[in-house]
Amino acid sequence: MASMKVPTIEDLPIPTLRAIEQRGGSASIHEIAEGVAALLNLPEAVLEILHLDGPQTEFLYRAAWARTYLRKMGAVENSSRGVWSLTDDGRQLLADASVAEADTEARILARIREYRRGYARAYASRQGSASAELGDDSPDEDATWQDALLATLRAMPPDAFERLCQRVLREHGFTEVEVTGRSSDGGIDGKGVLRIGLVSFPVVFQCKRYEGSVGSGQIRDFRGAMIGLAEKGLFLTTGRFSGSAKDEAVRPGAPAIDLVDGLELCDLLKERDLGVRTEMVEQVSVDPAFFEQFERG
Repeated sequence: MASMKVPTIEDLPIPTLRAIEQRGGSASIHEIAEGVAALLNLPEAVLEILHLDGPQTEFLYRAAWARTYLRKMGAVENSSRGVWSLTDDGRQLLADASVAEADTEARILARIREYRRGYARAYASRQGSASAELGDDSPDEDATWQDALLATLRAMPPDAFERLCQRVLREHGFTEVEVTGRSSDGGIDGKGVLRIGLVSFPVVFQCKRYEGSVGSGQIRDFRGAMIGLAEKGLFLTTGRFSGSAKDEAVRPGAPAIDLVDGLELCDLLKERDLGVRTEMVEQVSVDPAFFEQFERG
């Protein structure tokens, strides 16, 4: 039976490791979230519960903390492109869990509590209060920028958001991108041409600022509006896509529709430095071997 409550942060580390393992040892945040939800058999109603007033869901908020703790344990590592991968320590944790999952969970929980105490001390120091507590409402370092970006995108007027999506598509190889200005339920917000090598084909797109999920009905309406205009569609949203929407997008016998949810849209903007600035911290180290070569003459 599907669980009707959001898993705690402590429930998520092992499923997170398993979700990454199932995808060959590396996965995007989106793939990990989908994998964990499937492993825990979480219904859409649970996945839709917002953290505080949003824009992030409680499940994604807690999943982000679980990844952070696993990274601090050395079980996973993440690249600048948002790809998370298992380390040798992470594979060992999975091997241990296959033999004695309860013992492995207890070890992970002990580490999480240790990290939380450290966060609490750091937070209390910043606040100048020894009694300050750091609870689950504290921002996660990985998710904060995405939350801020999604809040900004959702506050944009509809026509401004359409022009932003136009820019995103141009930056990712589309040409002749136009915003139609005929936006309506099920309608087409724009069109463009995508060239791949020697082949090019028309694509129509819809871009919507949602906080919740896009359902299968909206995908069907969009496909209906595509008829006679293009055989390829792209649906971009600041929200999420329900499981039924994802199934409808790739329904056999119907024109395929590619889906870009809020997290993926954030990544697209980050890739092209569109409204997202990535600051790299310089780390300088000394290589003794370089100097030793001069001692050998």
